[in-house]
Amino acid sequence: MWSIRGLLALLLVTCIPTLQAQSARTIKDITFARVDGRDLKLDLYLPEGIRHPPLLVWVHGGAWWRGSKDEPPVAFVSSGFALASVEYRLSGEARFPAQIFDIKAAVRFLRAKATTYGYRVDRIAIGGESAGAHLAALVGVSNGEKELEGSVGTNLTESSSVQAILDYYGASNLQTILPQSTPWGLSVRVPALQKLLGAHPDSRPALAKLASPVTHVDDGDPPLLLYHGDQDPQMPINQAHELQGVYEQHHLKVYFDVLHGGVHGDTAFYDQPHTERAARFLREVLGK
Repeated sequence: MWSIRGLLALLLVTCIPTLQAQSARTIKDITFARVDGRDLKLDLYLPEGIRHPPLLVWVHGGAWWRGSKDEPPVAFVSSGFALASVEYRLSGEARFPAQIFDIKAAVRFLRAKATTYGYRVDRIAIGGESAGAHLAALVGVSNGEKELEGSVGTNLTESSSVQAILDYYGASNLQTILPQSTPWGLSVRVPALQKLLGAHPDSRPALAKLASPVTHVDDGDPPLLLYHGDQDPQMPINQAHELQGVYEQHHLKVYFDVLHGGVHGDTAFYDQPHTERAARFLREVLGK
């Protein structure tokens, strides 16, 4: 059965002429690393007829403890981007920063295999939704930080840097997210953060700080596009404002599009205007 996002992606690929629909070559379950006795895998979607497309690495959401790589926003492929949807150890399997180690291993693997698969090695973006957006943003702003690079995978000489970030309604500061949350949001976020960090953020302030993208932003970080709904009861919109503010303090390129009336995971984030907006941002930063 198709999910709502799957149907939207299909409509975007087949019905929207401004996205210049492309057929795609899909390669499933590519092993990019082995850790704790199991393989970590990614799915790769390559637009046919485009030589050396830019690459978007996609990180799924799910409150850090659930979700899968199976439903990425494939509409980006129809707009000329290669797309790699990556898996990572969930918080029920490994605590933070294991998730960041895994995603950075995927970026290093993808950079090492660029010649094999044909996308551009020098222009890689990362994006995600919800918990995945938090992880994507953290990967994007922490290049070269020893505590967050890890040693997962066999491509350790490759860079884990990215050149753009797409952040769909993600967390940015685990030290402030709970005071900003609604009562219902607390019922979701508190247990999720306890699984991710191994304790309440107040009990592990150093780890909560390490896991917060806002604390890692510096003058060399890549351009950022933020999407967030102003009626999100689960992920406070102030999280996006905080990351926007830190980017502006460092005079970095940042765009913040608010979905008025939007809630967490709203399907409107994946409609034609928002998908086109994100694709334009990526083209601006990464090139066509």
